[in-house]
Amino acid sequence: MYLIKKSQVSDIAKELQKEYQVYGPVIDKETKQTMFVKAENLADIDLAAPIPAIPPKHTLFPHFERIMSYDYDQKAQKVDIKTDFDNQPKALFGLRSCDLTGVLCMDRFFLGQEFVDDVYKNHRKKMFIVTNTCNLPFKQCFCVCTDSGPSAREGYDMNLTEMGDQYLVEVGSDKGKALAEKMGLAKADDSYKKKKDEVVDKSIDNFDMIAKDNKAWVSRVVNRVTTGLIDEKVWEYIGNQCVECGACTFVCPSCTCFNIADSCTSASGADRLRTWDSCAYEGYTRMAGGHNPRKPVEDRRSKRFFCKLSYSQSKKYLRPGCVGCGRCQWVCPGDIGLPNVVTYIRREIQK
Repeated sequence: MYLIKKSQVSDIAKELQKEYQVYGPVIDKETKQTMFVKAENLADIDLAAPIPAIPPKHTLFPHFERIMSYDYDQKAQKVDIKTDFDNQPKALFGLRSCDLTGVLCMDRFFLGQEFVDDVYKNHRKKMFIVTNTCNLPFKQCFCVCTDSGPSAREGYDMNLTEMGDQYLVEVGSDKGKALAEKMGLAKADDSYKKKKDEVVDKSIDNFDMIAKDNKAWVSRVVNRVTTGLIDEKVWEYIGNQCVECGACTFVCPSCTCFNIADSCTSASGADRLRTWDSCAYEGYTRMAGGHNPRKPVEDRRSKRFFCKLSYSQSKKYLRPGCVGCGRCQWVCPGDIGLPNVVTYIRREIQK
């Protein structure tokens, strides 16, 4: 563990900028919303800013990207295929623990199963992550219900915890330790571990007072979602509320749905594009012959919450798919973000 003065914490970002494109939480001057974007001016990064409106997953899994191009030579009957990977090293500075948990979920989806996604792997392999402990929760948060906050426990290179006029810097990798040593940061003694625990405990104690928007007692409904023992009328009600906009998918840090399309660039050439997709869309499961096994919207909604809450998914990703950031509740026009869905299911259980 190390210490750095609060007035000097931006020096970490400055040091990272020598090797990486630095992304961080920046408050948009017009909308006043926090966006996690590439910081052209490091002074714009605000570690006290609220949770970003859009999760930082776009740095690893862009909304829209070309993954390859190909050109067919008809005379030679040969196809020239060129991959189009982003090799730019990126540093995520000031990542909240819920968003880091989303990154770890994506790691297990794209890298931790039978097939490894080379496009994602290329984004991920040159990344430096600096997380930021939430000393106080924000009003939409429920990370304590999903075991994803308020402080990161794994997956970071450095973790920052504000303590008055200084930050405690924990290192979680060789890269993080090398940077701390290079910068000559002061060593912190073991007493700071207890101080850090006190900061986290205080943050958790403040959830009932501050994080009033959402409460999602996830553990109470995991069994019902896993076994399917939920009255069909609950899913019908949720389906009737859904407007199929896909916003919940796009703001979720752990959603990995995507579509692949080829776009012609010439008579013999094309680009292969990858874009975000959503299980909320009717066309998501529609087959080439027109059959759709999940045509009713309630079927698609039940599948989404199975993905976020079921035990089988938790086994696959080593945790629930929901990270407790509260964004889905924030953006949903039908008021069926995950916290409310958990509430509906609990009401049905209690009948």
